[in-house]
Amino acid sequence: MLIREVILENFMSYEYARIPLKSGVNIACGPNGSGKSSILLGISVALGQSYTERSKKLSDLIRWGKDQARVTVVLDNTRKKGRRPAPRINKDSIFLTRMFRRDGKYWFELENKAANKKRVERLLSKLGVDPNNMLVIMHQNMVEQFTVLQPQEKLKIVEAAVGFESYRQNVSKAQRKLKRILSQEESVGKLLESAQQTLSYWREQHDRYQQKKQLRMKRKFLEREFAWAEVSKREKTVTELKSEVREKQSEISHIKKETEITRNQLRKLQTRLKQSKTERQNLIQGRLKLEYERAKHETGVSLVNQTLEKTRSWSEIQQEYSQDCLNQITRLETTFQRIQNPIDTRAQFAELKETYENLGNTWAQQLNLRSEGLKGSIEDSYEQLEKLHTQIADVEAKMNHLNSESEDTNEGLIYCRINLALLKYQKENAAKTLKTTEKQLQTSLASLHEAVEKAKETGPQIASTKDVAEILDEIRLTDGHLAALADVSEDIERMYESYSKLYLDLKEKAQLVAESREKALEEVGTRMTAWRMVIQDLLKHVSLRYNGILSQTQAIGAVKLVNEQDIEEAGLEILVGFKGGKLVPLNSYTQSGGERSTATISFLLALQQHVRSRFRAVDEYDIHMDPRNREIIANLLVSSIKGRDAQYLAITPSQMTFTGKDVHIITVQNVEGTSLIREVA
Repeated sequence: MLIREVILENFMSYEYARIPLKSGVNIACGPNGSGKSSILLGISVALGQSYTERSKKLSDLIRWGKDQARVTVVLDNTRKKGRRPAPRINKDSIFLTRMFRRDGKYWFELENKAANKKRVERLLSKLGVDPNNMLVIMHQNMVEQFTVLQPQEKLKIVEAAVGFESYRQNVSKAQRKLKRILSQEESVGKLLESAQQTLSYWREQHDRYQQKKQLRMKRKFLEREFAWAEVSKREKTVTELKSEVREKQSEISHIKKETEITRNQLRKLQTRLKQSKTERQNLIQGRLKLEYERAKHETGVSLVNQTLEKTRSWSEIQQEYSQDCLNQITRLETTFQRIQNPIDTRAQFAELKETYENLGNTWAQQLNLRSEGLKGSIEDSYEQLEKLHTQIADVEAKMNHLNSESEDTNEGLIYCRINLALLKYQKENAAKTLKTTEKQLQTSLASLHEAVEKAKETGPQIASTKDVAEILDEIRLTDGHLAALADVSEDIERMYESYSKLYLDLKEKAQLVAESREKALEEVGTRMTAWRMVIQDLLKHVSLRYNGILSQTQAIGAVKLVNEQDIEEAGLEILVGFKGGKLVPLNSYTQSGGERSTATISFLLALQQHVRSRFRAVDEYDIHMDPRNREIIANLLVSSIKGRDAQYLAITPSQMTFTGKDVHIITVQNVEGTSLIREVA
């Protein structure tokens, strides 16, 4: 818990004051009587303390001449690792107020709403602070009070401050449990002895009825065996029907999987067929383009050759060219028919025919070109024709392969559709059979349930190797023997059973109590060991830190656990030696006032890293200290808090300097009976 601000209204010497506190060390200083201690007193009152060293009644803390006072602490509730200390209050600041009036009425307010003390205590518990622990809040004169405390009380205060009360509570709880068990064991022992004497008498009478008892037990056993044999018979029928149901369910599940697989195959084949059609269309378009290029080059070659024949007339060339174009067009028509040319390519054929005619005119116009250039064109055209022939052959091969693939795909589609129809038929038949079997199973389960209920009335289930007829024969025979013993009285049996049961119960209870005693002893030992280990480990670290702090004041110190075998007598002993002296217990007789203050504050500083509460405070910690020790302790106080998520409020009448240190200093002055607060930059 961190306190952001303290607000005092009509509290002691304060008329109205707002005291801001920061994370880390906060020093409140000022002359005696200025109102420094009232700040810490106000914090304690707001956190729930009702009795203070200043007064026995809270109404005595109201400013003279006023009817009521108010103390408010603003608590920090910002998120830490994504979680607020008090998650139910979704605010960064929590206002906790204590109101008290002159007529003796006091109450709490939480977020400006009335709250009972239990709620305030729960809030402070979540924030990890105990205002009644003097190691968390050490008021004026408590330094001396801590010194004179018994070692047992010191240890309990330390346990509460570091959050180890649960270990002591666990041990005390186990000890109380052991005490109860020992008392119970003594009582049970006396009862068992008396029951044993009574049972001895009835045992002598019981032998006469043993035969009848055995026959009754046998008769009861046979009834139970008969009932459970009937159950076993019906269970077998149910098991067989369940097996059939599982088989049919498995068959239906398999059919569903096969159906899904076949549907996926069907979709893939349909997709593949669609892709084949698209690819075939693309191949046809490519073939048309290649045929167009080949015809163009062949026509060009023919025209050039005609031009090169100088002895032929222009009319002959023109006639031959026309005939050549007609031949090319005829061949294209044949090609289109062979590749199954679709209707949408007729327009392309007409365009191609027109192109040939245009080419004829073009070639006719170029007959006058030089023969050397025409020969070069012929060679280029021949090369292009060779390439076109190869490309056309490749296209024809792809077309043939694509046609073969399309046929295979169509066959696969037909197979998948047939398979789907067959699977649907199989699924419907399996579902009908499953429904019939499930009805039979429900009927058998009802019959089995009825048989089980009847069998439970006879007793727990037993396994039998006999059939129902054999068991019935044994029941009739046993009934005959029981009829011969009908004149035997039942009272002796009842009395014997009653006392025998009582004796056995007491004996069992005595055994359980003895086992509980051993477990309780073990539990006490285990919890004592756990308590001792955590306390010893804590005091080991604190002792090292304590000695290190005292060494800076030219002293030595140690902290140890005494009477550790008995938790009620166990205590905390603080040892200290000043000016080269040996280690001696810290008390109010051996050391001077300054030495006691130095040793006590050194112990508090050594304990700081283990204290559960994030807020700690001490009033007049440097009382009776010499200037050197006062300066050393002040610097150690700052260094022990530095880097920790903690807040320390120290109150001193001394003038301290903390140059270059991150310390929040507050000065308090009393002007004409009113305390005033000022922060030091």
